[in-house]
Amino acid sequence: MTDESFELPQIYERHVFACFTQRPPGHPRGSCGAAGAQPLWDRLGRRVEAESAGKIGFTPAGCLGFCSAGPLMVVYPEGVWYRPQTTADVDEIFDDHLKQGRLVERLAMVLKR
Repeated sequence: MTDESFELPQIYERHVFACFTQRPPGHPRGSCGAAGAQPLWDRLGRRVEAESAGKIGFTPAGCLGFCSAGPLMVVYPEGVWYRPQTTADVDEIFDDHLKQGRLVERLAMVLKR
């Protein structure tokens, strides 16, 4: 395959990866699913589908590695991690960051090494 014969079918302005991992209750690592992620991701998925006009990608992901901190999502190309707790948080991230490019500082996570 040559470079000129390969073309990506869609380029997103922003792409969200959200953890859908569901571990059993009481699992020592926890999980985003056990922390209530599903209704948040359902809400985000509906908004992306209805309002993004193909400019925002939304991809279900497996474990993002910070299980006890969930629910977690990461937005690219910025590489910003968010920890929404309510559908209102999801709406704020969608309206401010995904559509307008403005960081939602109160929901952003700082990852430490």
